[in-house]
Amino acid sequence: MACARFLTLKPIHGTSTLSQFHRPRIQTFCKVRAFSALMSPTSTAVFYENHGPPDTVTKVIELPPVEVKENDVCVKMLASPINPSDVNRIEGVYPVRPPVPAVGGYEGVGEVHSVGSAVQGLSPGDLVMASPPSAGTWQTHVVKDKSLWHKIDRYTPVEYAATVTINPLTALRMIEDYVELKAGDAIVQNGATSMVGQCVIQLAKIRGIHTINIIRDRTGSDEAKEKLKKLGADEVYTESQLEVKNIKSLLGNVPEPALGFNCVGGNAASLVLKFLRQGGTMVTYGGMAKKPITVSTSSFIFKVCNQFIIHCMELVPFSEFHTALDKALGKHGSQPKQVIKF
Repeated sequence: MACARFLTLKPIHGTSTLSQFHRPRIQTFCKVRAFSALMSPTSTAVFYENHGPPDTVTKVIELPPVEVKENDVCVKMLASPINPSDVNRIEGVYPVRPPVPAVGGYEGVGEVHSVGSAVQGLSPGDLVMASPPSAGTWQTHVVKDKSLWHKIDRYTPVEYAATVTINPLTALRMIEDYVELKAGDAIVQNGATSMVGQCVIQLAKIRGIHTINIIRDRTGSDEAKEKLKKLGADEVYTESQLEVKNIKSLLGNVPEPALGFNCVGGNAASLVLKFLRQGGTMVTYGGMAKKPITVSTSSFIFKVCNQFIIHCMELVPFSEFHTALDKALGKHGSQPKQVIKF
């Protein structure tokens, strides 16, 4: 605060001479420097106060502006996917979840709106993705520490940038981390129409690795088979097609898989195990059926079953969030990955 002091001289009457003035009055004027906090815009968000079915506990509300602190970055979100794990967090069954009340979403891409005074390397207009993923991306403006944003190429399609940090990287790490695979080897997986499953097919194809893919019996399964084969799948079977005594007779020229991926649980996990070669490994990264994995005695004895809990998309306007949520919940049959566009 800067202050200035001034003398005010008041004449008594008549001719003004210095001797005719009263004792000087001292007045103090203070000039105050006003510092206003940097604030985010009002944000429209998908909010839930309690855990439960996502289509009943979520609501779209307006959140007030929040302060952008010196190390914070305010991002105007452009797109964020609806992942199965997002649904499970809202239901309250996912082991890693934010406390309620909370804003949904866990990954996404956006454009820098404003930065705190200590932030370097990011500027308004930069394209950034949430990395590592963190809660609260289903809203129009997100304020988080600069360490949680990663700058990416300006021309990256938003639907890919919004979804790259969870599903594609899960597929990549599972292919590379558990079994040393080489060209000509094979992988078997259930949940093949999921985004992880589609990424597995494409990454395996690039490496010359065969894939045997299991999908659920549902309307549109023939179209789903064709789509997966266009991505590079060698074989695609519905669960009912695998109700045979000698399941490996279906392999044809594809070798017995050394590695299996399970994201469903229940009987679908048993089908993955039946395909595996002796000493094969099954990696579990999800449980969409919400049923326990049943492992036969022969699989325990002759196969190594390692359990690890760990591209087709549709851009949907934020105003149609609940329609996208219904699709993600499977209410309209098999649907592409739903990515909210803000």
